[in-house]
Amino acid sequence: MTDKLCRYAADKALLCRKNDDISPRLYEEYGVKRGLRDENGNGVLAGLTNISKIVSSKILDGKKVSCDGELWYRGYRVEELIGGLSGEEMGYEKMAYLLLMGELPDKQEAAAFKRLIGECGTLPTNFTRDVIMKAPSRDIMNSVTRSILTLASYDETATDTSVPNSLRQCIQLISELPLLAVYAYHAYNYSENMGSMIIHRPDPSLSVAENFLAMLRPDRHYTATEAKVLDTALILHMEHGGGNNSTFTTRVVTSSGSDTYSTMAAAMSSLKGPKHGGANIKVMEMMEDIRLHVSDCADKEELAAYLTKIINKETFDRKGLVYGMGHAVYSLSDPRERVLKGYVEQLAAEKGREKDLVLYRNIEELAPKLIAQYRHIYKGVSPNVDFYSGFVYDMLGIPQELYTAMFAIARIVGWSAHRIEELLCMDKIIRPAYMSIMEER
Repeated sequence: MTDKLCRYAADKALLCRKNDDISPRLYEEYGVKRGLRDENGNGVLAGLTNISKIVSSKILDGKKVSCDGELWYRGYRVEELIGGLSGEEMGYEKMAYLLLMGELPDKQEAAAFKRLIGECGTLPTNFTRDVIMKAPSRDIMNSVTRSILTLASYDETATDTSVPNSLRQCIQLISELPLLAVYAYHAYNYSENMGSMIIHRPDPSLSVAENFLAMLRPDRHYTATEAKVLDTALILHMEHGGGNNSTFTTRVVTSSGSDTYSTMAAAMSSLKGPKHGGANIKVMEMMEDIRLHVSDCADKEELAAYLTKIINKETFDRKGLVYGMGHAVYSLSDPRERVLKGYVEQLAAEKGREKDLVLYRNIEELAPKLIAQYRHIYKGVSPNVDFYSGFVYDMLGIPQELYTAMFAIARIVGWSAHRIEELLCMDKIIRPAYMSIMEER
């Protein structure tokens, strides 16, 4: 039956293509902003938020000009928040409190919230065996999404959308997501890769970053540098305004009156798309392809020649993209990339990966110039946070199957903050309009 259905769908897809085709000219004629963005790539204003702010341009002498990117969490520059952490202090929990509650915690509040996150990091009895280990998949995001939806069955107030209950559910899911992701990977690794089944319980006294590394590794060992770099990466991925695809999905589903579990599952489904949360995997695939075809990655001339082939759709995936370069909002620089880059250099030195770092630095230097030369662009191109995040995860020994899940472990904090804000400030379902251009028959 499956083969018959596949043949039927393949045949009828041609009919869909014929009848669903809409000329690009009509979008211009009716002023439709495809992708909810204008001709300059700016997002259509769809709401207001107190949670974060992204700055990519400023007004000088009455003109809009590009500037170095800025990312603000609840009124604070993200660089200053990370810079304000002392030494080896982990900041994920403190920044989660900031985004959820709207203000930085004092020392006692920070300790209490960190303790709460640690204590909530448990799963229902036999959940790992009965849910996570059943039908394991290479697609960890699908496995985690299924687990999130199943957790609703264990919550007696799953459909209560009051703010206190929704906040309680959000904090619970923030605590549980690292377990769902790591355990889903180990179940897949055991069943599909013939690896060992490792189920380490989290230590409530450790940070989210420390626990993730400890649960992932057989010996539970990690260095202070590794934990600090991962903690920083999670903070940088926590939140990025209300307009990114998964956060907007959170807003849309919340506005319908749906419960927290369904909302987070929808956000997960949005994030897993390669145009959103899967970008760092494409960067890693591209880097591997470059290593295979460029004999000396320190040779800028040889590297530039191969990058030109990628841009001209002659090699790699033939889409003409240098993955990790450019961003929907930022032009001159991505503030998250600037922060992460410093930690990348520190980790590369510890791991003996300086040669790989040279490749990244050379692409960071060459790609923007080549893209400007060969492609029509409306703004500057600079590396985004995904350019380095995959390299960081690789140096930490995190398998690629978990890369997008790492994004989710961080971004669920932002989703939660936006869900609460939507519940508090809006009482109207989000329903944009589509103009019908069908021919009546």
